[in-house]
Amino acid sequence: MSDDTKKKNAGFQSLGDLFTSYQLDDKGGHITQEFQDYGYRLAIELNDLKHKSLYIKMAKTIERSILERALTFVKDADSAKSKARLFMWKVKQLRQEVQQKHAKN
Repeated sequence: MSDDTKKKNAGFQSLGDLFTSYQLDDKGGHITQEFQDYGYRLAIELNDLKHKSLYIKMAKTIERSILERALTFVKDADSAKSKARLFMWKVKQLRQEVQQKHAKN
């Protein structure tokens, strides 16, 4: 290689070199489904990792639109003492609204 080519490639690394410095914190859990990932991200967002299995179950069984609306509501509430409690309350409220709409139809 000429000196010009070496200087051009000096800022680049091979893919193998890029990933050797990247470490994942493996805590022994295995997320294999999309809803598991979503539930885990919900638990992180709500600062409630203690109940992450609850959020994973909710992500599997409750409509995603309801969970998204409740999460947006919680994000907008800056003065909430417990984001998790507010989230659960809002999910309950939204589910009741959906049931009432279906009952009218």
